[in-house]
Amino acid sequence: MRRMTWKTMNDDDREALCHRGLDDIFDSNLRTSVGRIIDDVRVNGDEAVCRALRDFDHIDIDPDGLRVSDDDLERAEVRADVDAAIDVAITNLRTFNDALRERAADWWIESAPGMFVGEKITPIASAGLFVPSGKASYPSVAYQLGVPAVVAGVAELALVVPPVPGGSGDVDPAVLVVCRKLGITNVFRVNGPAGIAALGFGTATIPKVRKVVGPGSPAVTCAQVEMQRHGVATMMLLGPTESVVIADEHADPIRLAADLLIEAEHGADSAVVLVTTSHALADATDAELDRQIAMLPSVRAAAARAALGNNGGCVFVGSLFEAAAVVNRYAPEHLQLAVDESNRQPTLDLLTEAGEILLGQNTPFSAANYLIGCPASLPTSGFAHVSSGITVEAFLKRTAVAEADAAALARMSPAIIALADHEGFAAHAAALRIRGV
Repeated sequence: MRRMTWKTMNDDDREALCHRGLDDIFDSNLRTSVGRIIDDVRVNGDEAVCRALRDFDHIDIDPDGLRVSDDDLERAEVRADVDAAIDVAITNLRTFNDALRERAADWWIESAPGMFVGEKITPIASAGLFVPSGKASYPSVAYQLGVPAVVAGVAELALVVPPVPGGSGDVDPAVLVVCRKLGITNVFRVNGPAGIAALGFGTATIPKVRKVVGPGSPAVTCAQVEMQRHGVATMMLLGPTESVVIADEHADPIRLAADLLIEAEHGADSAVVLVTTSHALADATDAELDRQIAMLPSVRAAAARAALGNNGGCVFVGSLFEAAAVVNRYAPEHLQLAVDESNRQPTLDLLTEAGEILLGQNTPFSAANYLIGCPASLPTSGFAHVSSGITVEAFLKRTAVAEADAAALARMSPAIIALADHEGFAAHAAALRIRGV
């Protein structure tokens, strides 16, 4: 691991550590390239979507082949153990999101005598789910996005997924199994940026939706940002994955190394940071990392070295209080606390900026990514400062509702008229004066 000491780092070094993911997404050349794809889809629809598949994925599909057929959905199969694992994951996600949905209930109070205010909670009308397929296949993303949308009650769902690389247009059957289990029937084989654009504009084959969510490459994320200019709602940036572990001298270096490698193996653009008070633990973890990385496939090993090297590393701090300050500035996508149980709650109380916080070394990132049921599509690149993971709440909207009786309106009338007159809105004031209140 690259080694740094927070106390001796200047602010430029600290900023360099915390700055990640955005440069690739907002690269001017990438924005130009993605912009051309978006404009092509806006003008040419399905033809442009098929062109993107040919140009970027080397897969030749006609417009009538973009939609995954009902027969393909019905016939899709995976190994029995994978099928069972998907069932458990869906169950746990439903439990988590059902609990959130129950808390997002309509409410109504009398805020003053005769004046009532509240909110009505309803699902958004339509949503598009993007499931990546490039470096690997991600059925887990399909259920992490699909379950919250289904629990919310979104009436129209469309899921786009790039075909398996090097194939003839086949989609990973595990993704199709997830769709079948969730009742998602609008499934399309589409290249990433073109798929985002198709969902935003609508084509002859792919329905137009009001909101698009899902992680992906910098090009996919850039496409989501660009489509906001065309009125499409998107979520926070879901860019290259990242994780931070806070560990003290009580942590097990074997488990610690294993957990650091979970997000590190994703790609050479991943970032993984160990924040620790113990040099001895860092030494032991480094030795264990060498051993465990040697056991990984070469591509995953190279990614891990980059994630723990130039992209991340080990940051030494003088206390867990300082550790929390480092993490709050970094605002990681994934965070694990590997500290003595007596220090766990005090440290947790200090932490405010993270997509998720996993407590203890019996809660590895992979458990949360796949099965626990909490959101795994989480804000990256520091966006945990201002946003949250994708849950049922991402697919709900709140409508304010209010009512006033005659007496309440009479009490408010002088203040309303005073403000309307000050701002120069004559009709606002006249609406009160004409009532004689």
